[in-house]
Amino acid sequence: MASWVLSECGLRPLPRIYPKPQAFLNSNPSKLRLSRTDFGNGSSLCFSNGINNNNNNERNWALKVSVPLRIEQVEEEINGGGGGGEEFDPGAPPPFKLSDIKAAIPKHCWVKNPWKSMSYVVRDVAIVFGLAAVAAYFNSWVVWPLYWFAQGTMFWALFVLGHDCGHGSFSNNHKLNSVVGHLTHSSILVPYHGWRISHRTHHQNHGHVENDESWHPLPEKIFKNLDKATKILRFTLPFPMLAYPFYLWSRSPGKKGSHFHPDSDLFVPNERKDVITSTVCWTTMVALLVGLSFAMGPVQLLKLYGIPYLGFVMWLDFVTYLHHHGHDEKLPWYRGKEWSYLRGGLTTLDRDYGWINNIHHDIGTHVIHHLFPQIPHYHLIEATEAAKPVLGKYYKEPQKSGPLPFYLLGVLLRSMKKDHYVSDTGDIVYYQTDPELNGAQK
Repeated sequence: MASWVLSECGLRPLPRIYPKPQAFLNSNPSKLRLSRTDFGNGSSLCFSNGINNNNNNERNWALKVSVPLRIEQVEEEINGGGGGGEEFDPGAPPPFKLSDIKAAIPKHCWVKNPWKSMSYVVRDVAIVFGLAAVAAYFNSWVVWPLYWFAQGTMFWALFVLGHDCGHGSFSNNHKLNSVVGHLTHSSILVPYHGWRISHRTHHQNHGHVENDESWHPLPEKIFKNLDKATKILRFTLPFPMLAYPFYLWSRSPGKKGSHFHPDSDLFVPNERKDVITSTVCWTTMVALLVGLSFAMGPVQLLKLYGIPYLGFVMWLDFVTYLHHHGHDEKLPWYRGKEWSYLRGGLTTLDRDYGWINNIHHDIGTHVIHHLFPQIPHYHLIEATEAAKPVLGKYYKEPQKSGPLPFYLLGVLLRSMKKDHYVSDTGDIVYYQTDPELNGAQK
């Protein structure tokens, strides 16, 4: 069984997720094409001007999991870019292209070092087991709260490493990516392939009201038809920070499908075996946890694993939400011809988490990750610094955090009170507030 599971970890050619035309397939002819470029001793997906000369049958793992197969680069008008004395409009077409940003990033930032990536896995796994051993040894109510916070954070760090595997930024070896992705994600009850595919959809469509996957705004009609209990669960803390397991089973309001079912709307037929493989791995982990509950007792398992798992879920929801919401200025969401891969990616936000930055592998450096998810996490800071002169005012500098990012709790609370839905019409829309929810005013 184990050998069958691992043998199925490879991927088929990346299909189109939606039957309807995607917004990144515009009618404008593009000068931007995807190509494969060797940087040093590694290879990476990159963008270049010219003809796509990829006629070989070699499997390109980064291409299949990182970014859309085709990105039609909209020839953005050079206006609204924040120049002159005019007030900056974050919804205006930027005066640069995706290829301009890529050209500013040093070539070595694209190189994936599997040994370095594996060293982070070894480090995190060692810390996870070390924390559990220390907590079990002392078994003190002075130690347990500290353990829960630390272990929940480490579970989140494991998730980020599996996330890199899903993007192909962990290594150029798709088998290694898949094995490590299954081990890290299954251990924290995440179906690796199921999540990887839906997360790919998120990256391909970020900033698009209808097609985005993660924490996208609800259209006004759907929001108005939600029952009161659903509104409270979605917009009243702490409930939204516990949403991830429910999202895995049933997705967001207005969308259907499960990350565990191979026939879900999330997947196409040739992804069936991948989804089954991940669901088998997830089920195996559940069975292991049941066995451990009999061996050590359910209360001890709850303290060692259950509460840290809830901490991980809260970290995931917290970070994912704040990377796409809560800026001082209202940021746009797009429909139709106004949407492009570049414009959608520019509405993401970097966040500073203080001491946690290094622990969770600099996932707070999110803008460049969203635009170029094939860049390894250990190069994101350098790549971001190199890209800032090109991005200009479209890059929103994060507020500096203290040792722990307590200030972000206030950002989260304010956003949850005012960012509820967007208009059903319009190609550029902004969040609106329901005056009946949380006593907020329009």
